[in-house]
Amino acid sequence: MHVMITGAAGFLGQRLTAALIEKGSLNGQPLSRLTLLDQIEAPRPEVVSALTVEVVAGDIADISVLERCLAGEPQVIYHLAAVVSSAAEADLSLGMRVNFDATRLLLEGCAARGLSTTRLVMASSVAAYGGDLPEILEDMTALVPQNSYGTQKAMSELLINDYSRRGLIDGCVLRLPTIIVRPGRPNAAASSFASSLLREPLNGEAAICPVPTDLEMFVMSPQRVIEALLKGAEVPAAAFGLSRCFMLPGITVSVAEMLEALEQMAGAEALVRVSHVPDARITAIVSSWPARFETRKARALGFTGDADLADIISLHQRDRDVLANGN
Repeated sequence: MHVMITGAAGFLGQRLTAALIEKGSLNGQPLSRLTLLDQIEAPRPEVVSALTVEVVAGDIADISVLERCLAGEPQVIYHLAAVVSSAAEADLSLGMRVNFDATRLLLEGCAARGLSTTRLVMASSVAAYGGDLPEILEDMTALVPQNSYGTQKAMSELLINDYSRRGLIDGCVLRLPTIIVRPGRPNAAASSFASSLLREPLNGEAAICPVPTDLEMFVMSPQRVIEALLKGAEVPAAAFGLSRCFMLPGITVSVAEMLEALEQMAGAEALVRVSHVPDARITAIVSSWPARFETRKARALGFTGDADLADIISLHQRDRDVLANGN
């Protein structure tokens, strides 16, 4: 089994790489080759001799780079590369180039090589929704994104669905909830604060809350997202029906509930490390994302989510402790 990952140097890409190596197979086939693509060189994992790993550092919107990666005719492609929300809003051309143009080039490359049975799993986003929405959304709720990142993701979703309908690729689009608690430091994503609110105080550091505490978000842990990505490669094509795009089963939480959970799990001293500094730009972006979903299709296909916010924090603390102990 040859698996290709775009955005392999990102935190999801690195976690997915590690999970694939640990799993050792997909769809009952042993993992034999990994192609890891990113604009910077992805960390080369320690692997057994039976697994070939190719690390490619290059521009995903460069056709020659994609042709190099597709030459080995991967059977599964995880398309995680993206310019995140705030950056895509600040630079329309960059967002279009990476989030949409590169997706089209990837699909065209697969079609040109006749990779009709290759499963392409793309990470989309809750940001694809927006506008005047019902209280609870479903997968077939019309996509009217209110930011460029969401628009670019929605455009890519339509392309993948159409290329799958034509039999040119076997696509699967997973709309990801906001991922918390992300490891590392804050990035350019508008939602980055949601991880910082929990991660930094738990580490004894200060954090900033830029949004009103009554703002609600639809969230999921990194661990459950990785499980979903692995599952996305194994769902039978016939099970998707007419649409290859659906929302993963996250949970709805308010910022106030995040802060309450922080206090309950780490005490009042953790809560006082959070400063409230309103940011109208971040609030405008994040508040345009819906927070309540009916994820019937994902659950019917076998995808699972977190039990509650305490479960998400506990998973983060477990991973943090494992990393700190070097295990």
